[in-house]
Amino acid sequence: MRGGLERRLLEGWRRRGVLAWVLWPVSLVYWALLTFKGALYRFGVLKSERLAVPVIVVGNVIVGGAGKTPATLAIAEHLRESGWRPGIISRGYGRRTVDYREVTPADDPLDAGDEALLLRRRTGVPVFVAARRAQAGKALLATYPSVNVLICDDGLQHLALARDVEVCVFDARGVGNGWLLPAGPLREPWPRPIDFVLHAPDALVSSPPAQSFSVRRTLAANAVRADGTQVSLAGLRGKSITALAGIAQPEAFFSMLRAEGLTLARSIALPDHDDFDDLPTLPDAKNPLVCTEKDAAKLWRHRPDALAVPLTLHVPGAFFDELSAKLSSGA
Repeated sequence: MRGGLERRLLEGWRRRGVLAWVLWPVSLVYWALLTFKGALYRFGVLKSERLAVPVIVVGNVIVGGAGKTPATLAIAEHLRESGWRPGIISRGYGRRTVDYREVTPADDPLDAGDEALLLRRRTGVPVFVAARRAQAGKALLATYPSVNVLICDDGLQHLALARDVEVCVFDARGVGNGWLLPAGPLREPWPRPIDFVLHAPDALVSSPPAQSFSVRRTLAANAVRADGTQVSLAGLRGKSITALAGIAQPEAFFSMLRAEGLTLARSIALPDHDDFDDLPTLPDAKNPLVCTEKDAAKLWRHRPDALAVPLTLHVPGAFFDELSAKLSSGA
């Protein structure tokens, strides 16, 4: 039920239809609360906590999975290759634990958070999660004092953490109908001051005065099982595939699979961050079962043969040049 409601809202937020107009008065209340909260920080009633190293916040102003985690991955990998020693902090959304903790590759995704676990496994850099991102950052720096830059996965609206660079990510939806929650998909008014915008090529985004860069998402050439064995996507063409996704926009994943020439006999859409404890009936293990990389750790508990397909974000080198220059100049 929750997944169906999410999808209906996402669809309704694409335009200013009847549902949006009905919810528009409520969005004015949301706007008032946002304005009041911002004023508390602006006038010093509430304080933003600054950490000992530069902080890059990667997030989105639109709900429903705009691609912040692939952007965080790309930034972390670039910084590491450029000689920086990055760490990643996150809320660890969807985890059942409430403490702050380091994420390890062997963690249960229900304890660490599926996105945080993906970031740890893919990048190999230290990852800490906590409800308060500043607490996660301080714990990470105390454990790994050589880390000299932190990337916060999500948190543009988490004003309790001071930041040096803000990166906002948009997918093909752009700003949707341009209205605030719940009448539209925006978590905060847009445009607003920001350093960088990464957007899908066909996204309609007004982003002055930020530097804006078009990015492209593709599926990796190979999928991987729980034991590390790989299977090429090309080798799955002509077979009857079942695809499963527990992300904000599962149809985007299914469409990318079809674009690779795969035949989806069945597609299973689950709510974002679903715990996978109540899975629908899955096909026999002899038939290919494909999932997103974020979902893999949870699905592999039930089906280690499932094939996880990584997502690659192609980011222009000019963005990384500008980001490095900003960090080197002290942001």
